[in-house]
Amino acid sequence: MNQGATADRSNADFLAADLDYELPDGLIAQHPLPERDASRLLVVDRSSGRIHDNRISELPDLLRPGDLLVLNDTKVLPAKFTAERRTGGKIGGLFVAEEEPGKWRVMLEGSRRLRVGESLTVTSGEQPGSVALRLLEGCGAGFWRVEVDAQEAAGQILDRIGVTPLPPYIHRNGTDPAIDADDRSRYQTVYAQRPGAIAAPTAGLHLTRFLLDEIRARGIETTSVTLHVGVGTFRPIDVEYLSQHDVHTEWYELQCETAEAVRRCRQRGGRVLAVGTTAVRVLESTAAEPTDARTVRASCGKTDVFIYPPYQFRVADALLTNFHLPRSTLLALVMALAGVETIRRAYRHAIGHGYRFYSYGDAMLIQ
Repeated sequence: MNQGATADRSNADFLAADLDYELPDGLIAQHPLPERDASRLLVVDRSSGRIHDNRISELPDLLRPGDLLVLNDTKVLPAKFTAERRTGGKIGGLFVAEEEPGKWRVMLEGSRRLRVGESLTVTSGEQPGSVALRLLEGCGAGFWRVEVDAQEAAGQILDRIGVTPLPPYIHRNGTDPAIDADDRSRYQTVYAQRPGAIAAPTAGLHLTRFLLDEIRARGIETTSVTLHVGVGTFRPIDVEYLSQHDVHTEWYELQCETAEAVRRCRQRGGRVLAVGTTAVRVLESTAAEPTDARTVRASCGKTDVFIYPPYQFRVADALLTNFHLPRSTLLALVMALAGVETIRRAYRHAIGHGYRFYSYGDAMLIQ
């Protein structure tokens, strides 16, 4: 990482270059480990700055009775598909959102060749039937509004025609159905409930039902929020200062039960531990200002909260997270919580000790 950052720089002029670091390609995990909870866990103590190596399976020992674990229960859709033009040309596509029944927002490769009114055909080698997409409007940057010639809801259609939307740094040869079936299972948390994401909340990929049961048996409560991870999560920061970055928006919901769980946690003196940066975004977006910024209020909508140093956290006390891309909003959030220099040291340690990075990689606990 850039060593020129200063600890006293104001929020308005935090340099994007301070989020740079060098990562050997061999440390980018291409497949998950056979067992979810076999991943390594780098523990960062914010108060002392100490860093030590653990395993995800040891997580219950690192938490305290009275803590609250906040999970993101979003479910990843099989949002990636291949469409065919009438000329026979192939077009890669990604479902982004269902704006209304029968109307989708998608990303399409080679958009400059496409024309409004054109129809594309999407088929799957495994499932019968095809789906026609009629191009309604180009929205720039490869985004299109399309009309879908099918009666089912988006999730049902994608189950038939789509494959797992793995991040661009994970490489697969072709679309082998067996490999995609494995990714559909493993690029999904065991507690996923609400379809809508096109990327996984990857910190939760390490947790098993057994591990969650053990955590609860230790007197640690769990609760859920929903944030549907969107395409913006992988967009690098390409401006000089973070204050100039146009952060992506994502749909979220925090229900009354979760707000009450946070209140109980505060009452008993426990810590609110977010599983993933997506859970942090929800918690910080719903902080119950101005009366009590240490709790949250039930709400839903779209959040564009952008967390970077020296942001003052209002709700999240601790974070379980994966290792993030350089120049990403996610790395900026982690630096805001643990401190810029502490995260630099942690990432150097992880690289030097061969930790696996990104979505299918190892994890970090900041507490």
